[in-house]
Amino acid sequence: MKKIFIASKNKGKIDEIRSYLTPFGYEIFSLIDMPNIPDIEETGSTFEENAMIKAKAVFDVVKIPVLADDSGLEVDLLNGGPGVYSARYSGEGATDEKNNAKLIRELGDAALESRTARFKCVIALYDGMNERFFDGVCEGNIAYKPEGTSGFGYDPLFIPKGYTLTFGELGPDVKNRISHRGKALESLKKFLELEKYM
Repeated sequence: MKKIFIASKNKGKIDEIRSYLTPFGYEIFSLIDMPNIPDIEETGSTFEENAMIKAKAVFDVVKIPVLADDSGLEVDLLNGGPGVYSARYSGEGATDEKNNAKLIRELGDAALESRTARFKCVIALYDGMNERFFDGVCEGNIAYKPEGTSGFGYDPLFIPKGYTLTFGELGPDVKNRISHRGKALESLKKFLELEKYM
């Protein structure tokens, strides 16, 4: 069976990626299966750099093709922040709740139409020789307070364009169809179909 390794410990993210890969018959592993792999420092200044840093570092240990993603939220009123710092936006010991609370504070009472933002995702695939990237963007606005319990990260604050509910309220089916990671995974899926990869 073909094997692929997801360089993440985030169960929500792993399940999302798994749902796209399962039809291709891959045996899927992740950092949850190998807790001995140390945390990889993301020293890049772009999503592409960080994704490939993770993919290569994990490949050096597991020696099977690795998928790693870096994604984040870019808010126009914050000059594109938090960007690559999205997961650690609130500093040491950052949690989804703390990050969301900081974002709400930073945006204050700015009008909803000016709270434009986008989720960006870059997935890197590395097999020891080839570097490939797949990306996706989802435009939207930032709500005034968290709504809904679905998803993770900034999902309860992000209202995708064309909707009035947050990702936290819309649920996984809608999110997977229109999200940044969903679009990047669709791009990956097309590659796997065309290339009969691995």
